[in-house]
Amino acid sequence: MKKAYVFPGQGAQYPGMGKDLFDHFPIAKEMMDRANEILGFNIIKLMFEGSEQDLMQTKVTQPAIFIHSVVLANVLAERFDPHMVAGHSLGEFSALVAAESMSYEDGLKLVYARAIAMQKACEQQPSTMAAVIGLDDKKVEEVLSTIKDEIVVPANYNTVGQIVISGTLKGIEIAMEKLKEAGAKRVLPLKVGGAFHSPLMEQARAELATAIDKTPIKIPRCPIYQNVTAMPTTDPNEIKKNLIDQLTSPVKWTQTIKNMINDGATEFIEVGPGNVLQGLIKKISSDVNAYSATI
Repeated sequence: MKKAYVFPGQGAQYPGMGKDLFDHFPIAKEMMDRANEILGFNIIKLMFEGSEQDLMQTKVTQPAIFIHSVVLANVLAERFDPHMVAGHSLGEFSALVAAESMSYEDGLKLVYARAIAMQKACEQQPSTMAAVIGLDDKKVEEVLSTIKDEIVVPANYNTVGQIVISGTLKGIEIAMEKLKEAGAKRVLPLKVGGAFHSPLMEQARAELATAIDKTPIKIPRCPIYQNVTAMPTTDPNEIKKNLIDQLTSPVKWTQTIKNMINDGATEFIEVGPGNVLQGLIKKISSDVNAYSATI
């Protein structure tokens, strides 16, 4: 039996997140207090007392989820013995810190820089995302390939029969109609500020590349399955390259989980706020006769 630890991305936040950890574990309080110092503003107050709207700001959401996930991993340190790790989008940074490939301080600085760069890219190019339910991956890709004058691409291969697409406002509008005509059960616009994991994030990718290149990354304590390739690696240079490419490439979550199962994972433990990933993993794992567990 092999344990796989997985870390959530944007969308897992909720008002009051992390307060129970802060109140009951000295290591959590210490790490959260340090987060305020590292970022230069009181993010912990926003996590504990902020509204849903406050927490939806990319510059707040991303560091908040990262802090919660890494703090929880430290609280669980005595039981944190993964054979492999993975993180969904932003969660990849949490996974790397928990696997001791990157320091907490460096990880938090990168996540905040990532959030600011993404926010800036969103403001400069109006764009959005939509969830496609009940259509085969290849069919979605085929439909999107017919849209020539707008940018619209697969952004998240979340689970079997669920893909999120990213693109220009017009591109998403056209794609939604075409995908419905192609047989999608539902195509739902998402309340997001931009087209994450698409070529429209190129400016953010370029900005973040410089910061990632300067960040020390060590061999992690176990393989990390990265979003860009869905394959395991422990090579620091490969980890850096994939982190940079992640902003403009799709999150291959379905492929990642299938690869982890094929490599022996029998227990998936979600480390972070909420249990968003467990629902996705359950659908994926049902195809390959695995089971999952939640912390």
